Amino acid sequence: MKVTIDRVNSASHYQATAPSSEVKVNIDGPASIGGEGKGVSPMEMVLMALGGCSVFDLGEILKKQRQTVDDIKIEVTGTRRDEAPRVFTAIHIEFFLKGEIDIEKAEKAADLAVKKYCSVHDMLAAGGIDITYSIHVNA
Repeated sequence: MKVTIDRVNSASHYQATAPSSEVKVNIDGPASIGGEGKGVSPMEMVLMALGGCSVFDLGEILKKQRQTVDDIKIEVTGTRRDEAPRVFTAIHIEFFLKGEIDIEKAEKAADLAVKKYCSVHDMLAAGGIDITYSIHVNA
């Protein structure tokens, strides 16, 4: 697996690409280092990676359980240390599901998705980050 990150301008705007897609992901730093608000920060990308990994697996498990899912939304919130390096110390994932969904099956699916199948979770948890989740059905 490989990604490429190219400088867009002399501020702190970059674009990342991967061979698997033609999509360009904009990465930008905070205004304090010249960021222009043209992309997400690297730490936001970490939260997006965890959320994306978890939601892909959750969706597939719910399909296998024959749950009728009309919509899935997630929110991922990270807490960081105050001192440098400002690593995450805790992350919470909230799953919001709509449809004809059995809450017990959804809870089992979320547990499997986050703790068993999501490699991003395992990598972050191995680094000492406390990762929790909650699930809301028809929210």
